[in-house]
Amino acid sequence: MGQLVGVTEKATNQPGTLRFELNRTLSGQGHERFSTVEEARGDRPSAVLARRLIDHGGVDAVHVFSNIVTVELSRGSTGEGLTDIVSNLYQYWLPGVEPPSFEDLQPEEAAAPASTGEGGEELSAAAQRVPAHLLERSKAAKERWAAKNG
Repeated sequence: MGQLVGVTEKATNQPGTLRFELNRTLSGQGHERFSTVEEARGDRPSAVLARRLIDHGGVDAVHVFSNIVTVELSRGSTGEGLTDIVSNLYQYWLPGVEPPSFEDLQPEEAAAPASTGEGGEELSAAAQRVPAHLLERSKAAKERWAAKNG
């Protein structure tokens, strides 16, 4: 699941430097530079990509500006496999990994505490599944409408 990132590797004038152009922006209009995994903390897309590239090995630094990723390679490194890391940035699970079910992804919400409303009226089965704060908000809106259109 997730979408592959479109990546085009571009030539540079500097030996040991790779430049990738992506089909989506990672850092907005800000420049971000990472030399170590510790500098790349957080869950911003540019930080996640920098961590993965540095962890792969053979990378001294990563610079991200919008949709351009510049990688400074370590001496003797070829940068093999880096294009795959960039294109799989948003790949959330891989073949053979069971994705979570819809029910697993749904947050738990508190249902209305009682089967009767504040006025003592019986709540329907559907209304009993609605969180109490939403029932109160709905009741207040109905009262405002009735007062305005009374």
